[in-house]
Amino acid sequence: MKKILILIIITIITQTSFANVLQGTFSGKITDAKTGAAIEGATIYISDLKTGSSTNSAGNFTFRNISEGSHLVEISHIGYSTIVETVMISGDTRKDFILGEAVIENNAVVVTGVTGATQTKKVPFSVEVLRSKDFFQNTSTNIIESLTKIGGVTTLATGPAISKPVIRGLSYNRVLTINDGVRQEGQQWGDEHGIEVDEASVNKIEVLKGPASIIYGSDALAGVVNIITNVPVPANTIKANISSNYQSNNRLRSLNANIGGNKNGFNWNIYSSNKAAADYKNKYDGYVFNSKFKENNLGGYVGYNGNWGYSHVLVSNFDLTAGLVEGERDEDGYFIKPVAGGGETRATDADFKSTTPQIPFQHIRHFKIATDNNIKFGKNNLTFNIGFQQNRREEFGNIDDLSERALFFNLKTITYTGQFHFAEKNGWKTSIGVNGMQQNNKNQGVEQLIPDYDLFDFGTYVYSKKTIRKVTVSGGLRYDTRNVDVKNLMDGTDVKGDAFKKSFSNVSGSLGLAADVTDKLNLKFNVARAFRAPSIPELASNGAHEGTIRYEYGDRNLKSETSLQIDGGATYATEHVSLGISAFYNAFNNFIFYKKLENVGGGDSTVNVDGEELDAFKFDQRKAALAGLEATLDIHPHPLDWLHVLNTFSYVSGRLKEPIEGTKYLPFIPAAKLSTEFRASFNKLSNVLRNAYLKFEIDNTFAQNDAFTAFNTETASKGYTLLNAGIGTDVTTKNNKTIFSISLSGINLGDVAYQNHLSRLKYGPENLATGRTGVYNMGRNFSVKVNVPLSFDWK
Repeated sequence: MKKILILIIITIITQTSFANVLQGTFSGKITDAKTGAAIEGATIYISDLKTGSSTNSAGNFTFRNISEGSHLVEISHIGYSTIVETVMISGDTRKDFILGEAVIENNAVVVTGVTGATQTKKVPFSVEVLRSKDFFQNTSTNIIESLTKIGGVTTLATGPAISKPVIRGLSYNRVLTINDGVRQEGQQWGDEHGIEVDEASVNKIEVLKGPASIIYGSDALAGVVNIITNVPVPANTIKANISSNYQSNNRLRSLNANIGGNKNGFNWNIYSSNKAAADYKNKYDGYVFNSKFKENNLGGYVGYNGNWGYSHVLVSNFDLTAGLVEGERDEDGYFIKPVAGGGETRATDADFKSTTPQIPFQHIRHFKIATDNNIKFGKNNLTFNIGFQQNRREEFGNIDDLSERALFFNLKTITYTGQFHFAEKNGWKTSIGVNGMQQNNKNQGVEQLIPDYDLFDFGTYVYSKKTIRKVTVSGGLRYDTRNVDVKNLMDGTDVKGDAFKKSFSNVSGSLGLAADVTDKLNLKFNVARAFRAPSIPELASNGAHEGTIRYEYGDRNLKSETSLQIDGGATYATEHVSLGISAFYNAFNNFIFYKKLENVGGGDSTVNVDGEELDAFKFDQRKAALAGLEATLDIHPHPLDWLHVLNTFSYVSGRLKEPIEGTKYLPFIPAAKLSTEFRASFNKLSNVLRNAYLKFEIDNTFAQNDAFTAFNTETASKGYTLLNAGIGTDVTTKNNKTIFSISLSGINLGDVAYQNHLSRLKYGPENLATGRTGVYNMGRNFSVKVNVPLSFDWK
């Protein structure tokens, strides 16, 4: 905390030290391509400066006190195709833009995996973007579930409240989550540990598919989920949103509010959200006992943008209480719950309808404060941030003492990132950087699954790119080192795991190109070497916790994972058809996975924990490889300009180089999926109904028979097809000012009973009344969302 306060003070002092930075103005007008009419409310955003504006009733916009130089500008408005263009600002610069109706979006501005804002066409790897309007029009119970609309992205779920991102078959500590430039550290190694970010605060999410160790270091071996919340509102305005969501299946209800302002460079935002859900249901299990949760969040930021750069301080406080589904049922198939004094009884209707989780449950509190800065040094600039996070994760499992914490992880993390961006020279844009973290974890519960530990991580890198006509070449090198000091793992007063110290170091590298072969054809190719140091649980776990349905043993002799990935892609886009394909091959040395242990009699090895027999698993390493592809076909047929037909296919295969017990497949690889969305969009239905849409989706998930069946670790999963639909519109005034937006949707309209291959609940106990194993996913669900935007001039 002291380091953060010192940095904030230094940043404020330096604000006056760069007043001599050359500054200019940037203005223009935005009009409709067909009618020539001015477009009011269009957004103009400059990512590297984190500043934006919007057009007035005459279609005009103006930026003042903008640092001179080359800036990537993004112009967007609902119903129109986004324009991304580099603008050289020198003195008083004016440039007008013409927006055409949205046909097929094939470009955007991204900041993930690069050292500055870049067009997606010019990065050599696959990055996809979801914006706040996409989340509003889709239905999910948490922010990570929303990402499954992206090809190659799935989730590892433990009920509706807890989902972990899976990118091209890889998850856990191989996928790095970034929130406003700060790596999210919250015990992400656990199956039942989700991502502690509030959906209502999210402005945009960028998903990088593939190794990203160059910029981010260890834990970005599979990709990055970059969640962006800190986006200042246009200058001299105050904007607010009040939104609510109700879902029928589990009676989920949420209320969210945020307000932000921007006056003379001083900008701020405050958001708050409250969410509660009862138990969900499906036609096989009925109501699933203890799948309920409550979530309350508060956060925001305050900062200043000047011609010298910007400095922002961000704060968030995430609070989730989630039930843990054990899936225990009596001989008649009814869910049961423990009772004080011993024994058990059937769960009642009152239990199912309550939103207060019962034993066992977990309580997660995640506090974060960070400072985000960008300072100009002539034509160079320095970006840096320092963040402090405290993740307190408590698990309760004693019905006779509801306040007893079976497990309590208290994780404190300081992260730091710095990048120096050199001025462009001979077409080369080069950056050097450092980042890393210092971490401390303490156990404060009655049991220990992982020991107390201290961790220090440091990395340094150089990254450069150059555009030669229509080809952009980029790449870099990085060196990392990580030191861990692991304490004794205790069982009461007994030591069940000895203390040890380990160091891991490695080199990463990447080289790629992106080429606009023609105005319609874009090609990408990238080769990258990445690594991941073993996590503390993989090295030192020895215990069980609620929700995992297993007992885990770590192995301190594990080595770092290394991978070499080759991937390429092509996009061909015309006015009415867009075709994209991306393929990859990822070869691993020392791939870490867990497998069931076998007892001397050939059966499953089990450990008795408080009278319950849990299957024993241990982490292992082998050579492995993953390969797969994602493909999209977006059809916008003429003359049906209002219709889109979007097809998305994804497939990944993971295999061990040498089979284990006759099994060659890696565990927990998602099934192939084909989704088709028919979407009708109408910019103007009437004077009061605008930006309306109607969609129908067919989500077909294929059977996954390539399971890691050794030692009964994993079972195959059947395929299934889900039908979804949605409708929504903006209700506006005659002057095109939105009064409110509404979105109605139905998920799994056929009420199909299915088990996603990556659902942890699939491995719950057998229902003795039906013979079915585990718990099924959510059944039919209807959702209604309402958003009320408010906007005021701040003169």
